[in-house]
Amino acid sequence: MKINKQDILKALESITVPGEGQNMVESGAVKNIMTFGDEVIVDITIKNPSLQAKKRTEVDILKTIHEQVYEKAKITINVKVDAPATPKANVIKGNPIPGIKNIIAIASGKGGVGKSTVTANLAVTLAKMGFKVGVLDADIYGPSMPIMFDVESEKPLAVKIGEKSKMKPIENYGVKILSIGFFTQPNQAVVWRGPMAAKALNQMIFDAHWGDIDFLLLDLPPGTGDIHLSIMQSLPITGAVVVSTPQHVALADAKKGVSMFQQESINVPVLGIIENMAYFTPTELPDNKYYIFGKEGAKHLAEDLKVPFLGELPLVQSIREAGDVGRPAALQTATPLEKAFEKITQNVVQEVVTRNDDLPPTEAIKITTMAGCAAVKKK
Repeated sequence: MKINKQDILKALESITVPGEGQNMVESGAVKNIMTFGDEVIVDITIKNPSLQAKKRTEVDILKTIHEQVYEKAKITINVKVDAPATPKANVIKGNPIPGIKNIIAIASGKGGVGKSTVTANLAVTLAKMGFKVGVLDADIYGPSMPIMFDVESEKPLAVKIGEKSKMKPIENYGVKILSIGFFTQPNQAVVWRGPMAAKALNQMIFDAHWGDIDFLLLDLPPGTGDIHLSIMQSLPITGAVVVSTPQHVALADAKKGVSMFQQESINVPVLGIIENMAYFTPTELPDNKYYIFGKEGAKHLAEDLKVPFLGELPLVQSIREAGDVGRPAALQTATPLEKAFEKITQNVVQEVVTRNDDLPPTEAIKITTMAGCAAVKKK
């Protein structure tokens, strides 16, 4: 069979360049295509220097040509990396997304520490302060944001932006949300390898119409792995927040989470650590605090690692109940929980302003004023 060059180009338009948000043809990554009967030679130039990006590019091209053009094609792929040999320190990876000002990754070293609950409550608190907020549920294998925002039955609609069709995030409580949970059945397990999960995330990031967003919160999967690397390489992350409980086993994993962001190849500022389930106070004994999982473990870890301690949250039944019914606890007014989430959110905003060297002074004052915290001087 003789393969047509135009068919190859059309197939390559369906592949997104790792970390760039454009397809291989419109981005200019495709430098040359040669065809000889059933043989194809593709010359590609990408900007992402990671081995993972190079390998993913090769796999995507092979799979796409075999599926869309000719399954028995003999394909040779030459991938060239056009990137600075020594990138500047503190350069945040990924191209900016139009309209999104700050992207904050919420992470945890291990599962079950309340990372998603904290993310949902930070989001609604920011929205109450007057910010435009979005949440990307990047926990591909355990998406929980549709439940926590009471939008399980919703499905994102397609909207026309220019000549392109984009996903419109679901909105509730003033927060825009996208999650893989909107595209799967409630009882359906997501059994994907890393590249497949990364591709789905890229679509939710770059093929969505977020509009103007002051803060986009990323609810990351627990641990440190392939998904985390893909996100750090695809997005200009402003900073990361690590959630932990006080016990030793959780702190050990939280320490690894902080270390991941501080690695030279990732280099994302750690805005601080939040201690969840810090203590339990019985309703009948409001003045008593019981440190079920240990006392101030995350606070001491933050001091040891020299990162900010953003605050603590109690072990309270109403937080769990609020998440289960799809109305985050921070929406409750005039409660200690509302105050706790408000204080933690103010601390996060202050750290964002402090560490953002490109933020104009007028914008810094505006943000801190909206958050109800004192204007801060940049370090």
